Amino acid sequence: MLRSTRFVAVAVASVLIAVPSQLHAQDEQGKGLGDVVGDLLRGGHDQSTDRRIPFGRTEMQLSFAPLVRATAPAVVNVYATQQVRSPFMGDPFFEQFFGRQMPRQQSSLGSGVLVDPSGIVVTNFHVIRDADDVKVALSDGREFASTTLLKDESLDLAVLKIDAPEAFPVVAIGDSDALEVGDLVLAIGNPFGVGQTTTSGIVSGLARSHLGISDFGFFIQTDAAINPGNSGGALVNMSGQLVGINTAIFSQTGGSVGIGFAIPSNMVRAVVEAARSGSDFFDRPYLGASFEGVDAQMAEALGLTAPSGAIVTAIAPEGPAQKAGIKPGDVVTAMNGTAIQNPDALGYRLATQAMGSTVELTLLRRGDQVVVTVPLERAPEGTSAAQVTIGGRSPFAGTVVAQLSPALAQRLRLPTEAKGVAIVRIDGNSPAAGVGFRPGDIVRQVNGVDIDTPQALSDAAAAQTRWWRFSVERDGRVMHLVRAF
Repeated sequence: MLRSTRFVAVAVASVLIAVPSQLHAQDEQGKGLGDVVGDLLRGGHDQSTDRRIPFGRTEMQLSFAPLVRATAPAVVNVYATQQVRSPFMGDPFFEQFFGRQMPRQQSSLGSGVLVDPSGIVVTNFHVIRDADDVKVALSDGREFASTTLLKDESLDLAVLKIDAPEAFPVVAIGDSDALEVGDLVLAIGNPFGVGQTTTSGIVSGLARSHLGISDFGFFIQTDAAINPGNSGGALVNMSGQLVGINTAIFSQTGGSVGIGFAIPSNMVRAVVEAARSGSDFFDRPYLGASFEGVDAQMAEALGLTAPSGAIVTAIAPEGPAQKAGIKPGDVVTAMNGTAIQNPDALGYRLATQAMGSTVELTLLRRGDQVVVTVPLERAPEGTSAAQVTIGGRSPFAGTVVAQLSPALAQRLRLPTEAKGVAIVRIDGNSPAAGVGFRPGDIVRQVNGVDIDTPQALSDAAAAQTRWWRFSVERDGRVMHLVRAF
């Protein structure tokens, strides 16, 4: 402590010694360096942001304790358990050699945040993925069973509900768009199951994308220590407001190295509002347009000073974008006056807007700036939303399939213009699960028959054959497979 205090004193002295030879030096606005040092000693600050650096022993002895006392009771532990069945369970042949197979239990531990006095809890999707039972434990030791109101894998968010006679403590949801790099934040959660822990840091970056965490691409980066178990916990600003849900870290060791990521609170608010309205999934606004990022070569060709924006690559007929006059080749540079750096940023900005509202998009079209107003609509369900369950003993047995529509494509995290018959759900103990199918796979062909309707797939899967040849599209690539079954 003495060494630290002496260092501060020496540093201040060196500034004061350096000033006399520079007293007449002026900054761009006519203020001498002596005045600048005087401002620092008096606790001067940047008038444009109403922020200043801490200065002096008194300010360095300030504590986050009052802020932690106000917010920590609303941060909870989330315990998820899942019964895992052996694929040989109930098979007489294997039980003859290995005995009766019993289900085993898998469990996961994470954190969550109470955001409504009625007991609404926000956590990460990956904390409760495939869980059969989810319990929530408060900081005072009380434990509650929970109901899942909404979960969205693409955003890595889930909304739970717990019940008690009295109101629960909450953290108010703040405005994550007001954050700036350098702002102080606290991360509260339950790392490694050691108990509720608070760490401090700053906002290291904003709008981080292409992290491989989920389909969502607009994260807050912080150097506040986040470790396994912190997932779903709170990132809190100095006003005691929730500004993010901690979700992932970048680490080669499994522990914190000062690079953590949180989902912005404005996205969290939109998901919570969807859960409150009774929806079990998060409905994103539909524009009826596809976008790509602008690289350096495109930027030069388009006359942009920097590679930023989202270029329109396709327009759906009769969609909101077409009705608003948006055309392929247009570059979206701003929404409601906020700059758009890439398609991920555009997707985030759109998702945080209320359904039924309108937004102003600023476009660059052949060197001219154009502003259009676009209504935000729900994606159309299509002419047939009927789902078909495939039975029998084919490779597709145990799947639920449906005709793709913009709405279904959105839920399956596919391009909204995707067409065909997609797998919606898979029974975990089915032949289809053993083959390796995933929700979102588009079945293109089975034994030489083109699949254009769910009934066509059902008929093809009923064939009496041992050999199966089929083509499935996944992530834009078509796989041609042969299986003996």
